[in-house]
Amino acid sequence: MTETEVRRLRVFTDETGAAGSLLVVVLDAGKRFPEPDERERIAHGLGLPATVFVDDAEQAELAVYTPGGELPTAGDALVGAAWKLGRILGGHPAVLRPTGGDAASWQDQGRVWVRVPLATVPPWRHRQLADAAAVDALTLPRPVGEDLEQVWAWLDEPAGIVRARAFGSRHGVAEDEACGSATMLLAVTLGRRLTVHHGAGSIVLAAPGPEGFADVGGLVVEDERLVIDDVEGFLAH
Repeated sequence: MTETEVRRLRVFTDETGAAGSLLVVVLDAGKRFPEPDERERIAHGLGLPATVFVDDAEQAELAVYTPGGELPTAGDALVGAAWKLGRILGGHPAVLRPTGGDAASWQDQGRVWVRVPLATVPPWRHRQLADAAAVDALTLPRPVGEDLEQVWAWLDEPAGIVRARAFGSRHGVAEDEACGSATMLLAVTLGRRLTVHHGAGSIVLAAPGPEGFADVGGLVVEDERLVIDDVEGFLAH
Protein backbone atom coordinates (compact mmCIF):
# COMPACT_ATOMS: atom_id res chain seq x y z
CA MET A 1 0.00 0.00 0.00
CA THR A 2 1.36 3.40 -0.94
CA GLU A 3 2.29 5.54 2.03
CA THR A 4 0.78 8.95 2.59
CA GLU A 5 2.85 11.89 3.79
CA VAL A 6 1.35 13.82 6.67
CA ARG A 7 3.03 17.08 7.65
CA ARG A 8 2.42 18.79 10.94
CA LEU A 9 3.22 22.50 10.83
CA ARG A 10 3.16 25.42 13.23
CA VAL A 11 1.52 28.46 11.67
CA PHE A 12 1.91 32.06 12.92
CA THR A 13 5.07 31.41 14.94
CA ASP A 14 7.10 34.17 16.54
CA GLU A 15 10.39 35.45 15.09
CA THR A 16 12.32 32.53 16.60
CA GLY A 17 10.01 29.87 15.16
CA ALA A 18 8.38 29.18 18.53
CA ALA A 19 4.66 28.86 19.33
CA GLY A 20 2.19 28.88 16.43
CA SER A 21 -1.05 27.02 15.78
CA LEU A 22 -0.63 23.30 15.02
CA LEU A 23 -1.85 22.26 11.58
CA VAL A 24 -1.69 18.94 9.74
CA VAL A 25 -1.40 18.90 5.94
CA VAL A 26 -2.36 15.57 4.35
CA LEU A 27 -0.84 15.28 0.88
CA ASP A 28 -2.34 13.15 -1.91
CA ALA A 29 -5.60 13.11 0.04
CA GLY A 30 -7.75 12.97 -3.10
CA LYS A 31 -6.54 9.43 -3.74
CA ARG A 32 -6.03 8.17 -0.20
CA PHE A 33 -8.83 9.75 1.83
CA PRO A 34 -11.51 10.95 -0.61
CA GLU A 35 -14.51 10.33 1.63
CA PRO A 36 -15.78 13.06 3.97
CA ASP A 37 -16.33 10.59 6.81
CA GLU A 38 -12.68 9.51 6.69
CA ARG A 39 -11.57 13.13 6.79
CA GLU A 40 -13.90 13.90 9.66
CA ARG A 41 -12.51 10.96 11.64
CA ILE A 42 -8.93 12.07 11.04
CA ALA A 43 -9.60 15.71 11.95
CA HIS A 44 -11.57 14.72 15.03
CA GLY A 45 -8.89 12.25 16.10
CA LEU A 46 -6.16 14.85 15.78
CA GLY A 47 -8.07 17.47 17.74
CA LEU A 48 -6.13 20.31 16.10
CA PRO A 49 -7.61 23.67 15.07
CA ALA A 50 -7.44 22.62 11.42
CA THR A 51 -6.43 19.75 9.14
CA VAL A 52 -5.90 20.35 5.41
CA PHE A 53 -6.56 17.61 2.86
CA VAL A 54 -4.75 18.39 -0.40
CA ASP A 55 -6.72 16.84 -3.28
CA ASP A 56 -4.54 18.20 -6.10
CA ALA A 57 -1.21 19.79 -5.23
CA GLU A 58 -0.56 21.19 -8.71
CA GLN A 59 -3.92 22.98 -8.74
CA ALA A 60 -3.76 23.77 -4.99
CA GLU A 61 -7.20 22.17 -4.52
CA LEU A 62 -7.83 21.40 -0.87
CA ALA A 63 -10.39 20.97 1.89
CA VAL A 64 -10.21 22.28 5.45
CA TYR A 65 -11.56 20.34 8.43
CA THR A 66 -11.74 21.09 12.14
CA PRO A 67 -12.56 18.46 14.79
CA GLY A 68 -16.17 19.59 14.36
CA GLY A 69 -16.37 19.11 10.58
CA GLU A 70 -15.52 20.83 7.28
CA LEU A 71 -15.05 24.58 6.94
CA PRO A 72 -15.09 26.46 3.62
CA THR A 73 -11.80 28.10 4.61
CA ALA A 74 -9.57 28.99 7.59
CA GLY A 75 -6.74 31.51 7.79
CA ASP A 76 -4.13 29.34 9.51
CA ALA A 77 -4.99 26.38 7.28
CA LEU A 78 -4.50 28.33 4.05
CA VAL A 79 -1.30 30.03 5.22
CA GLY A 80 0.17 26.68 6.25
CA ALA A 81 -0.99 24.92 3.08
CA ALA A 82 0.48 27.66 0.87
CA TRP A 83 3.82 27.38 2.70
CA LYS A 84 3.92 23.59 2.30
CA LEU A 85 2.80 23.56 -1.33
CA GLY A 86 5.46 26.12 -2.15
CA ARG A 87 8.10 23.70 -0.93
CA ILE A 88 6.86 20.57 -2.64
CA LEU A 89 6.09 22.35 -5.94
CA GLY A 90 9.27 24.42 -6.09
CA GLY A 91 7.39 27.71 -6.23
CA HIS A 92 4.79 29.51 -4.15
CA PRO A 93 1.18 28.96 -5.33
CA ALA A 94 -0.44 32.18 -6.50
CA VAL A 95 -3.94 30.85 -5.80
CA LEU A 96 -5.30 28.28 -3.36
CA ARG A 97 -8.58 26.52 -4.10
CA PRO A 98 -10.39 25.49 -0.91
CA THR A 99 -14.03 24.49 -1.14
CA GLY A 100 -15.07 28.01 -0.06
CA GLY A 101 -13.57 29.66 -3.13
CA ASP A 102 -10.22 30.79 -4.49
CA ALA A 103 -7.78 32.60 -2.21
CA ALA A 104 -4.80 34.55 -3.54
CA SER A 105 -1.46 33.89 -1.81
CA TRP A 106 1.97 35.53 -1.78
CA GLN A 107 5.14 35.93 0.28
CA ASP A 108 6.50 39.13 1.80
CA GLN A 109 9.67 39.32 3.89
CA GLY A 110 9.53 35.63 4.71
CA ARG A 111 5.86 35.71 5.71
CA VAL A 112 3.17 33.80 3.85
CA TRP A 113 -0.04 35.72 3.15
CA VAL A 114 -3.48 34.76 1.86
CA ARG A 115 -6.45 36.90 0.84
CA VAL A 116 -9.74 35.34 1.90
CA PRO A 117 -13.39 36.17 1.03
CA LEU A 118 -15.03 37.37 4.23
CA ALA A 119 -18.23 35.53 3.30
CA THR A 120 -16.42 32.21 3.91
CA VAL A 121 -15.02 33.14 7.35
CA PRO A 122 -16.74 31.81 10.52
CA PRO A 123 -18.78 34.49 12.35
CA TRP A 124 -16.35 35.25 15.16
CA ARG A 125 -17.43 37.82 17.72
CA HIS A 126 -14.98 40.27 19.27
CA ARG A 127 -14.84 41.57 22.81
CA GLN A 128 -12.39 44.28 23.81
CA LEU A 129 -10.98 44.25 27.34
CA ALA A 130 -9.24 47.03 29.23
CA ASP A 131 -5.71 45.71 28.87
CA ALA A 132 -3.53 42.69 28.03
CA ALA A 133 -3.51 41.53 31.65
CA ALA A 134 -7.29 41.11 31.52
CA VAL A 135 -6.95 39.00 28.35
CA ASP A 136 -4.24 36.87 29.96
CA ALA A 137 -6.39 36.30 33.06
CA LEU A 138 -9.18 34.51 31.17
CA THR A 139 -9.52 30.83 32.07
CA LEU A 140 -11.05 27.69 30.55
CA PRO A 141 -13.69 26.44 30.21
CA ARG A 142 -15.45 29.56 29.00
CA PRO A 143 -19.02 30.33 30.16
CA VAL A 144 -21.97 29.42 27.96
CA GLY A 145 -22.45 32.08 25.29
CA GLU A 146 -18.74 32.89 24.94
CA ASP A 147 -18.12 30.41 22.15
CA LEU A 148 -16.60 31.55 18.85
CA GLU A 149 -15.28 34.71 20.46
CA GLN A 150 -11.96 36.54 20.13
CA VAL A 151 -11.09 38.60 23.20
CA TRP A 152 -8.55 41.37 22.70
CA ALA A 153 -6.88 44.51 24.06
CA TRP A 154 -4.47 47.08 22.70
CA LEU A 155 -0.78 46.65 23.46
CA ASP A 156 0.19 49.67 21.34
CA GLU A 157 -2.76 51.30 19.59
CA PRO A 158 -0.79 53.80 17.46
CA ALA A 159 1.35 50.92 16.14
CA GLY A 160 -1.61 48.58 15.65
CA ILE A 161 -0.30 45.94 18.10
CA VAL A 162 -2.91 43.80 19.84
CA ARG A 163 -3.06 41.08 22.50
CA ALA A 164 -5.74 38.44 21.74
CA ARG A 165 -7.07 34.99 22.51
CA ALA A 166 -9.77 33.04 20.64
CA PHE A 167 -12.28 30.52 22.01
CA GLY A 168 -14.20 28.35 19.56
CA SER A 169 -15.50 25.20 21.21
CA ARG A 170 -18.17 24.68 18.55
CA HIS A 171 -15.31 23.75 16.21
CA GLY A 172 -13.99 21.23 18.72
CA VAL A 173 -11.11 23.34 20.07
CA ALA A 174 -11.57 25.10 23.40
CA GLU A 175 -8.90 27.71 22.66
CA ASP A 176 -7.26 28.42 19.31
CA GLU A 177 -3.58 29.25 19.79
CA ALA A 178 -3.45 31.49 16.71
CA CYS A 179 -6.70 32.20 14.90
CA GLY A 180 -6.35 33.70 11.43
CA SER A 181 -10.03 34.05 10.59
CA ALA A 182 -10.94 35.87 13.81
CA THR A 183 -7.95 38.16 13.38
CA MET A 184 -8.93 39.01 9.79
CA LEU A 185 -12.37 40.03 11.01
CA LEU A 186 -10.83 42.14 13.76
CA ALA A 187 -8.62 43.95 11.22
CA VAL A 188 -11.68 44.69 9.08
CA THR A 189 -13.68 45.85 12.11
CA LEU A 190 -10.90 48.22 13.19
CA GLY A 191 -10.13 49.22 9.59
CA ARG A 192 -6.36 48.84 9.86
CA ARG A 193 -3.40 46.51 9.64
CA LEU A 194 -2.71 44.63 12.88
CA THR A 195 0.10 42.69 14.52
CA VAL A 196 -1.59 40.38 16.99
CA HIS A 197 0.18 38.62 19.85
CA HIS A 198 -2.09 35.61 20.02
CA GLY A 199 -2.46 32.74 22.46
CA ALA A 200 0.66 31.64 24.35
CA GLY A 201 3.19 33.26 22.02
CA SER A 202 2.07 33.35 18.39
CA ILE A 203 2.15 36.32 16.00
CA VAL A 204 -0.67 36.84 13.48
CA LEU A 205 -0.57 39.63 10.90
CA ALA A 206 -3.82 40.82 9.31
CA ALA A 207 -5.16 43.70 7.24
CA PRO A 208 -8.35 44.70 5.43
CA GLY A 209 -8.25 43.73 1.76
CA PRO A 210 -10.36 44.88 -1.17
CA GLU A 211 -14.11 45.13 -0.56
CA GLY A 212 -15.31 41.78 0.80
CA PHE A 213 -11.82 40.41 1.50
CA ALA A 214 -9.19 40.41 4.23
CA ASP A 215 -5.52 39.43 4.33
CA VAL A 216 -3.76 37.30 6.93
CA GLY A 217 -0.13 36.24 7.15
CA GLY A 218 2.74 35.07 9.28
CA LEU A 219 5.68 32.73 9.71
CA VAL A 220 5.41 28.95 9.29
CA VAL A 221 7.73 26.13 10.37
CA GLU A 222 7.52 22.37 9.98
CA ASP A 223 6.98 20.66 13.30
CA GLU A 224 6.85 16.94 12.43
CA ARG A 225 6.65 14.58 9.46
CA LEU A 226 4.49 11.47 9.72
CA VAL A 227 3.95 8.60 7.27
CA ILE A 228 0.74 6.57 7.37
CA ASP A 229 -0.88 3.87 5.30
CA ASP A 230 -4.48 3.96 6.55
CA VAL A 231 -6.87 5.91 8.71
CA GLU A 232 -6.49 3.55 11.64
CA GLY A 233 -2.71 3.88 11.56
CA PHE A 234 -3.04 7.64 11.46
CA LEU A 235 -5.33 7.79 14.45
CA ALA A 236 -3.16 5.33 16.39
CA HIS A 237 0.00 7.45 15.97
